[in-house]
Amino acid sequence: MPAKKDDKVQENDTRLRLFYLYRLLEQHTDEEHPKTTNQLRDLMEKEHSIAMHRTTVYNDIELLKKAGVYINCYRARANEYYLESRKFELPELKLLIDAVESSRFMTESQSKNLTEKLITLTSDTNAGKLKRNLHVPGRVKSENKQIFYIVDSINEAINAGKRISFQYIDYNSRKKEVLRNKGNAYTVSPYSLIWNGDYYYLVGYYHEKEDIRTFRVDRIKAQPEILETAAEPIPDDFDITRYTREVFRMYDTEEPVPVTLVCENEVMKGVLDAFGMDIKVKRAEKGHFQTTVMACISPPFYGWVFQWEGRVRITAPEKAVQAYAAMARKVLGE
Repeated sequence: MPAKKDDKVQENDTRLRLFYLYRLLEQHTDEEHPKTTNQLRDLMEKEHSIAMHRTTVYNDIELLKKAGVYINCYRARANEYYLESRKFELPELKLLIDAVESSRFMTESQSKNLTEKLITLTSDTNAGKLKRNLHVPGRVKSENKQIFYIVDSINEAINAGKRISFQYIDYNSRKKEVLRNKGNAYTVSPYSLIWNGDYYYLVGYYHEKEDIRTFRVDRIKAQPEILETAAEPIPDDFDITRYTREVFRMYDTEEPVPVTLVCENEVMKGVLDAFGMDIKVKRAEKGHFQTTVMACISPPFYGWVFQWEGRVRITAPEKAVQAYAAMARKVLGE
């Protein structure tokens, strides 16, 4: 016998009721804030205008548990229920929110919107605990509002094995955006996305220069065009981990070369932080060690050396020694 119209409406109401009950448990309960059967009934009527019998609450919770939802119950005179397992625990959400709020590649509004979405993943009572007090001195946020779409397109191209085309920006003395490469598009076979120094970087084969280069993602003008042309295959000997370490601070206008450093023993930690644990070191003059690292001999690298106030010295290659000295003289106005 076909189901009556009223029966169909009732069936849909039951499905909605189960979903609403799950959402009520998700939003209003946790281990420290369980809800009794009557409290759940009141919430269902207040928020969804659905009246429930006490036994209906119990039966629906049992159905949710059979479906794999982890709901715990405090057995008492009035049973109290709470959602036991969530996609993210509170400490995990705190870490994620800290990362979002401190991120430099997102705009202020993007950080705020994403934080608000993360907060919805816990109960209302725990939401207040997610108010973070993280302060990042001097944090400059990106102005590129398309960053999510740019990252998404790059990932899509990598997964599809396709080349991408995009314009790349710089800034002039008036803080105005200008296009690099005379406004011509860069055609790149994308290899990987790297998170380094609070920024996203694209690593790929730059076809115009026939070389592997890095590009800061927040300086890509707009969402890249995914081309139909197949990407250049990643070389068999290409090691993304080693490349990331060698391209010091991802400065993409110079090629990495072997650079010999003589350092005071006390700066070992700083050298390891910059170049990794697998660098080879040997004793040098008293209280010093020597190491050879792969680095781009460029202003960011010289700035890293300078911060050690003479406790790190460049001894080879000679062009790096001379360039560092010339930069120092230029800074002093000599």
